[in-house]
Amino acid sequence: MECNECDKIIDNQRRLTHRDEETKKDLSKRLNIIEGQIKGINQMIAEDRYCDDVLIQIVAASQALKSLRNQILETHLKTCVKQDVQNGKLDILDDVMQVIKKLQ
Repeated sequence: MECNECDKIIDNQRRLTHRDEETKKDLSKRLNIIEGQIKGINQMIAEDRYCDDVLIQIVAASQALKSLRNQILETHLKTCVKQDVQNGKLDILDDVMQVIKKLQ
């Protein structure tokens, strides 16, 4: 998926990745669910819910974030990174390695 909007540099610092409306809608929906999970955990704390129950909800929210992270990473590799490698911009591989190290 090549796009002229992708990888534009703004303010000499920020790069952009163009996402189609369906992708944005899907990511936003998943983030809203995660936000609801976090609010639920906060409510559980306020209600003095049992620690095990709170911990289980924290794990669920963490797994949801991890799943979202993996989806975005996979898309990044299949689009942005692939496009840069095809265009001879091999320094992207160093960037990807730095990101993967931060994800661990």
